[in-house]
Formats: sequence, structure tokens, C-alpha cells
Amino acid sequence: MIIKDAIKVLKIEAEGILGLVDRIDDNFPKMVELICRSKGRLIISGIGKSGLVGRKIVATLNSTGTRSLFLHPAEAMHGDLGMVDSDDIFIALSNSGETDELNSLIPSIRKIGCTTIAFTGNKTSTLAKHSDIIIDVGVEREACPMGLAPTASSTALLAMGDALAVTLINKKHFKSSDFKKIHPGGILGQRLSSNVQDMMLTGASIPQ
Repeated sequence: MIIKDAIKVLKIEAEGILGLVDRIDDNFPKMVELICRSKGRLIISGIGKSGLVGRKIVATLNSTGTRSLFLHPAEAMHGDLGMVDSDDIFIALSNSGETDELNSLIPSIRKIGCTTIAFTGNKTSTLAKHSDIIIDVGVEREACPMGLAPTASSTALLAMGDALAVTLINKKHFKSSDFKKIHPGGILGQRLSSNVQDMMLTGASIPQ
């Protein structure tokens, strides 16, 4: 029963990601071109589970050559809007598109002059109506048996963030040498820093 439950969750979440294939439209390349032309940063904002996913998307973008930062909607309304410039592009994350804290922030973002992009599962939502570009991240159902806890929807949101990051890697011709400069630590950094001489066995270390 336990294994069966786990498999069901994985299948539902996989369905959610595969469903995005049919939801991608011309707004995706429009977004990518806009980001590539921008002289500013990507400002990503969301609350709750969407906010946590947003932080991961920001981390992936920064490590792959796209300058980004996370802006908490509540903190933004209490001074953190000072981080935002008119050259920046604002990406709002909300499955429902009706998150009060996020929708309350949008008018201020638009006054600054940022282009606003909505990653949402509801294309007719308040957030979608007040955004310049809509990226559909909707799923048919959550993996949660009550249909309440964000599960498949948050997985789909993260996957779309990865799709954006990887597309930008290709578009910007970001190379492993670029990755090495901004990711010198950890196993990845060590692997990229190693050269043939470092890996070769020489002298007495060569097996006889």
C-alpha cells in the first residue's frame, strides 16, 4: 500500500510536468527574447510554496549566467521595492493567480516600469490580467489526496523554471568555463577545475 501510494504520487507529478508540453505557447519565446535583451535583472516573487520554488529558480538562474533575485511580496511593500529598477523584469509565481500579497504588489511594480510576467495555473486570474506575459503552468490535479497541498502544481512550476533557465543557457551560449567562474566550490567546481595533469598518475604512483 505504501509503495502503491508513492508510485501514484510520482505518476501524477510526472503527468503534471508532461502536461506543460501542450501548454507552452508563443509567450515562452517572447519571454526568453525579452530577458536576453534586458539590461536589468530578473526579479522573482511568490509566497508560500511558490515562494520556496521561486528561491530555487533564482539559484539556478544565478548559477547559469542570468542575474536574478528573490523578492518577498510582503517585504517588498515595506521597503524592499528599493531593490527593483525599471530595467528589471518581474516574474510573479502563483498557481491560483489570486494571491493577495502578490496582487497587491503588482501596481507598485508596474509604476516602477518593470515588464511583468505571470507563471500561473489560472490564465483568467487577477494576476494574469495585470501581467504583460502569461506562462501557463497549470496541472489537472494535485497529488495530495485532498487536492489541497501544492504538490503537482509546485513540481510543474519548478520544471517550467528549469525550462527557462536551460533555454537561456542555450540562447546565451553559456559554457562550462562560464559556470566554473561562478561555481568554484563543491564537487562540480572541483570537476571543472581539474585538468589532465591533475588526474594523471605519474612516477611512483603508476601501478607496476
